Amino acid sequence: MVLVSLLTFLPAAVLVVLLPGPDTMVVLRNLVRGGRRVAALTVGGVLSGLAVWVVTAALGVSAVLRTSHDGYLALRIVGATYLIYLGIRSLRSRGEVTDESAVPIRSFRSGYPAGLLTDLLNPKVGVFFVTFLPGFVPHGDPVGPVSLLFGAIFVLLTAAYFTVLLTASGPITRWLATTRIRRRIERCTGVVLVGFGIRLALES
Repeated sequence: MVLVSLLTFLPAAVLVVLLPGPDTMVVLRNLVRGGRRVAALTVGGVLSGLAVWVVTAALGVSAVLRTSHDGYLALRIVGATYLIYLGIRSLRSRGEVTDESAVPIRSFRSGYPAGLLTDLLNPKVGVFFVTFLPGFVPHGDPVGPVSLLFGAIFVLLTAAYFTVLLTASGPITRWLATTRIRRRIERCTGVVLVGFGIRLALES
């Protein structure tokens, strides 16, 4: 039964992974700003954030967040503020390549912390796992362990997606050698991130 559910889960999970979200935009933003190394660190943060949400969903903690209006609202506002902040930073950028790829990451707006916070501060990710994963658990099977298994597969699919993205970033990086192009991409990314932030703040 688990195998049958897994075969149903995989195509649905792939479609969700391929749907661009705030985490993809943050990875692309840091690819433009700091190169492949900073983007890879950002991916590591994204995957860590997803793993945290998967574990909390399997343990049922995220279900508490879903039923707690005040907790959900507070986390949603903080997450929206963070996305809008990143977007404004991108909009104000002049398109220069930063030296973030050559120094330890100390800022929460770049590298690993940016990816981690983008997912952890988005309660919709936690609610998604609480509502999405149990739907594929076969009747009679333990919800927690099977949800954890499916969640781990989802994280691995996300890792594969970002691996392909970063592997193909060589031509993209060379294309970004022009400051004018980087500036335009930063501004487009900034608009999208601000849009994600506003939508997260306004959605119930």
